[in-house]
Amino acid sequence: MFPKILIANRGEIALRVICACKELGIRTVAVYSEADRHSLHVRFADEAVCIGPARSNRSYLDIPSVISAAEITNAAAIHPGYGFLSENADFAEVCQMSGITFIGPKPEIIKLMGLKQQARAAMKAGGVPTLPGSEGILSSIEEALEVAETIGYPVMIKASAGGGGRGMRVVRSAEELPNFYGQAHTEAANAFNCGDLYMEKLVDNPRHIEFQVLADLHGNVEILGERECSLQRRHQKVVEEAPSPSVTPEVRKRISESLASAMKATGYTNAGTVEFLMDQSGNLFFIEVNARVQVEHPITEAITGIDIVKSQIRIANGETLPDILGGPVTLNGHAIECRINAEHPESFAPSPGRITAFNVPGGIGIRVDTFAYTDGVVPPYYDSLIGKVIAHGRDRAEATARMQRALDMFVVEGIHTNIPLHQRILADPEFHSARFHTNWLAKFTCKSK
Repeated sequence: MFPKILIANRGEIALRVICACKELGIRTVAVYSEADRHSLHVRFADEAVCIGPARSNRSYLDIPSVISAAEITNAAAIHPGYGFLSENADFAEVCQMSGITFIGPKPEIIKLMGLKQQARAAMKAGGVPTLPGSEGILSSIEEALEVAETIGYPVMIKASAGGGGRGMRVVRSAEELPNFYGQAHTEAANAFNCGDLYMEKLVDNPRHIEFQVLADLHGNVEILGERECSLQRRHQKVVEEAPSPSVTPEVRKRISESLASAMKATGYTNAGTVEFLMDQSGNLFFIEVNARVQVEHPITEAITGIDIVKSQIRIANGETLPDILGGPVTLNGHAIECRINAEHPESFAPSPGRITAFNVPGGIGIRVDTFAYTDGVVPPYYDSLIGKVIAHGRDRAEATARMQRALDMFVVEGIHTNIPLHQRILADPEFHSARFHTNWLAKFTCKSK
């Protein structure tokens, strides 16, 4: 096993990796910016190295600084968490060249999955259902018009190297396409230094479903069920569930089998998430692969009993999935995760600052992953996520009731949080009946103001 691991991240995910390492008997190295000097991941790691100023491009995204920190502390491996450098193929390659194990997929796989159209082709070749669309990168507006005419409007133009909703445009007519094509190309080029676009048939008001994958270095692939991620705002997830209330056992089995085959064929290793859209008839269509651990991984851990972060480390160490998992994967009960953000619950304006009071809920079936504490400071430089509440119950109703109880007992003062929004969502009849889609939350927030 690795004697020491550096965590190239901050906040709750850095603490999450530290916890996994402690249970495996591995020493840890935290890296931190000047703004995070008093953060809990710095306190609880065995060693800590300051890697730069507050701005992430001069600290957490600075590859030479991260590698130098690993080298001076003799870290054998680096866990990137999510965000920052987690899906940066160049970083994974530098780790490899420096003799440091990158706890994630190989650089070439990160590159493949980072180019959405290539990932789409790989999944299609493996029998995973994909939406009708362009066979490759669109070469011109004229080709885009031809493809749209063939598959029928409405269509979605997407950035091949995209993410977070950037470089995406919904096109509902041929008249709209040239202008939206130009906008998407410019936005993608500015955001990702790559203006390549492709096209898919648009699914109106879809559900967003994702499947959790683990793959070892010996060709074994396991699918740990799916998560429902339809409750999102501006393409950012807010509430997630596992399993999805809209996926039947038959669909789960069929998609899991095709995914296992496709991921094995690509040579995928470590943890990953495969995202799908579900149309109103219950059909699933592949959209992308996230080659890292997800924010919402705890709900899968709750219903499977599998520690995904420890599994990542053990896979990178060369262990086999049969040894890591210890038997067949089974799904038990239901889990819900609410992302707690430092933002105003109605205007969604960021709310950094000092926390003056902080009480974390507990009780049966409740888990809280957070880096916040009383007198701790939420800096203005990073993502607004300050924690996650995970509720697990025998069924969806019990998980919902436990989450409502936990939110009522979660106290954060000194800054605004979106806890009131979560309370309104979980009290809504349409949430209880699972009648929602990816556009539902936008309408709900307008209605509740």
